[in-house]
Amino acid sequence: MSLPLDGLRVLDMSQIMAGPYCTMVLADMGADVTKIEKIKGGDDSRQMGPYIEDESACFMQINRNKRSVALNLKDPEARELFYDMARQADVIIENYRPGVTQSLEVDYESIKEINPGIIYASISGYGQTGPYANKGGFDLVAQGATGLMSMTGEPGRRPLKTGVAVYDIGAGITAVYSILAAYIHRQKTGEGQQVDVAIGECGIPWFTWEAAAYFGEGREPQPTGWRHRVSAPYQALATRDGYLMLGCANQRTWERFCNDVVNKPEWIEDPRFATNSDRGRNVEELEALIEEVFASEDTDTWRARCDEAGVPAGPINTFSQALSDPHYVERGMVQEFEHPTAGNVKTLGFASKFSSTPQQIRRPSPLLGEHTEEVLADMGIDAARLAELRASGAVG
Repeated sequence: MSLPLDGLRVLDMSQIMAGPYCTMVLADMGADVTKIEKIKGGDDSRQMGPYIEDESACFMQINRNKRSVALNLKDPEARELFYDMARQADVIIENYRPGVTQSLEVDYESIKEINPGIIYASISGYGQTGPYANKGGFDLVAQGATGLMSMTGEPGRRPLKTGVAVYDIGAGITAVYSILAAYIHRQKTGEGQQVDVAIGECGIPWFTWEAAAYFGEGREPQPTGWRHRVSAPYQALATRDGYLMLGCANQRTWERFCNDVVNKPEWIEDPRFATNSDRGRNVEELEALIEEVFASEDTDTWRARCDEAGVPAGPINTFSQALSDPHYVERGMVQEFEHPTAGNVKTLGFASKFSSTPQQIRRPSPLLGEHTEEVLADMGIDAARLAELRASGAVG
């Protein structure tokens, strides 16, 4: 079956998370992704546990549908092999600290000399320019530096990071859509370009409500805990046996909640709760009133009432509960593949669904250098020459 990105050839020099997440998405949509890994150890995430039959579960989660070639890019012969691959590539992705690819002579300026149409995506901590360009960057540091942690958690308590690496994944996603935009531009003009994605800034454009408050009124965003900073009630609320996530993001939903869920029509006319702004200003009083009512029934009961009334609501699931939810199971959010060493491996599914060109797992995550011989053979390198390159330490 044809896939959306069939024919797109990608060389992936990245490792750990942001870059590999980007190339996994491209590969899932049909791109031919070849990982270029160092001979000793490969992608650093191969050394990250837990392990399944000595294979890193972390590595396997985001490196499906790719091939692996082990090259020593410090070796001139290996570098020439890389140049040969680059001549045929559409996209190159790397996430070294700025300056490293230049020292290896595989930077954008070097590659565009041999392939002017190349789309060269660089993912780094702070980008290729600016005062912080040469600093190393990590998701955790970015969450602090961009203000995210000052908004996360409960008021007056220690700042909290998010439960997942939002900036690493966000950088990967940003790189995906930026690469595809550059690819469309090249289809129109024939012109390649470098795409510069910074882990330390990819999330700043997500702070839309926060920016509205800050630019509009000069209000510094503060942590709101389980509440929303604009809408109310739009938060976690205690029930008899747990918590319900309730989303009354507009007046119509609020009124349905009052009339059809909790049978409190008087709340609609209460001046404290008349508008969303009123409810936001008086959220503590509102929360106490709702939880007093919610204490009479369990979470499932209130969820069912909300569903019947058309009020968005849901449980706070554990990760295992979420993955076993019949809805996500039917939507294919857990997939499986057969790995040559680890056996049957479960992995997360695809976020988007295509009616004509659905994504599929065509390859398991590769062993280190598993496809070196295959890829080099396609370039016309025979077994004798490959043996020489291996003996010299150019390839693995």
